[in-house]
Amino acid sequence: MSHKLPLALLLAATLSACSPKYDWRDYRSNDAPYAVLFPAKPATQTRSIKLDQLDVNMTMSAADIDGVVFAVGSAQLADAAQAPAAVEAMKAAMVNNIHGTVTRSTPQEIDASGSNMRLIGRFLSKDRRIYQVVVIGSPQKIEAESVDTFFSSFKLH
Repeated sequence: MSHKLPLALLLAATLSACSPKYDWRDYRSNDAPYAVLFPAKPATQTRSIKLDQLDVNMTMSAADIDGVVFAVGSAQLADAAQAPAAVEAMKAAMVNNIHGTVTRSTPQEIDASGSNMRLIGRFLSKDRRIYQVVVIGSPQKIEAESVDTFFSSFKLH
C-alpha cells in the first residue's frame, strides 16, 4: 500500500508536467471575417475608440498566457479611403500605450519596447476593415515560437 501512493504522486506529477502551456485553439470572429489560433480561450469586448479624428467601434479578442497578451482587434470604417490613416493611428496608439519606442518597423509590422513591455504587432486593412494582431508582455516572457504561431495563423476570409 505504501508503494501505491508514491507511484500515484509520480504519475500525477508526470501528467501535469505534460500539460501544455499553450492550448492553441481555432477562433473565428463573429464580428469580422478572420480566423486565428489563440493560445487559450479568448475573451472578446467591443468599445468605442478614437483613431486620430475617427470614432470607431473596435472589437478586441484576447487571451493571456503568463502575463503575455495575444490579441486581435478589428473595426469597420465608413470609407476604405480612411484605412491607411486609421492603421497608422492604431500603430501609434499601441506604442503610446506602453510608453514605447519602435525598434523595428515595416509597412505592416512593428516591434516596440517601453515600460518593461514589448509590443510586436501586425497592422493591416482590407476594404473598410482594419485589423491589429498584437502580442504584448514582458520581453523575458515573450517566446518567438508562440508569436510566430499566432501571427502565421491569422487569416482573412
